[in-house]
Amino acid sequence: MTATFIHPLTSFVQKTFVITEFELRKLRHDFTELITRALQPALWLLIFGQVFARSGAMHTGNIPYLDFIAPGILAQSVLFVAIFYGINVIWERDLGIVQKFLASPTPRAALVLGKGFSAGIRTLSQAVIVYSLSLLLGVKLNWSPLALFNVLVIVILAATLFSTFSLVIACIVKTRERFMGVGQVLTMPLFFASNAIYPTDIMPGWLKMVSHLNPLTYVVDALRTCMLAGSPSTLGLSLDYAVILMTMTILVFVGARLYPRLAT
Repeated sequence: MTATFIHPLTSFVQKTFVITEFELRKLRHDFTELITRALQPALWLLIFGQVFARSGAMHTGNIPYLDFIAPGILAQSVLFVAIFYGINVIWERDLGIVQKFLASPTPRAALVLGKGFSAGIRTLSQAVIVYSLSLLLGVKLNWSPLALFNVLVIVILAATLFSTFSLVIACIVKTRERFMGVGQVLTMPLFFASNAIYPTDIMPGWLKMVSHLNPLTYVVDALRTCMLAGSPSTLGLSLDYAVILMTMTILVFVGARLYPRLAT
């Protein structure tokens, strides 16, 4: 019975990583994409972060504001990169690639998860950029191997979550124009209704409730706990991981059900 269970699971994992590798090969044709993505976190940290840190307008307890915002900017960068990943799926539909995927024996969930993981690995460049800028700006980072490993895992899981959410949107709207409109509408509320650039304590009651339903809040809390030296978790790292994994699993399931609709 155990062997019967392990074989399909191994096959699923193998096919997931085949899709991931296929998606990552596209980077060879547009490597400049990784460079241009450095601009956004640089602007937020070098301009917004430093201005607010000097103003003293934001109270973040014992953590300097620049330290406080660095994990939030990493989470924001992951969100902004991953949330528009679904437009690639619409391009694939127009080129006939989606139909080829659907004709293969690869499980739909493996297709969705593989694409999500490829987005997660792509966003690791954002972690390198934010860490480099944070080091230059004097942010007190936690350099322990376990902390760094946790940051890598959280970034990959968060990007997988939001790219899968993006794929679900793409399966519903089906056109590039509508997708870009919906994507732009969703990114800013997700970002500002989180603890990325200010603590939830200063939020009005209704916004605080929204932030607790926002998966980005748990991504930021997990990154802040692992990235910064001596920064305790506000929500609890176990809870952060649980919410991220549960949300990602639900979105992969929904995406697997909706993915065939993209071809119609």
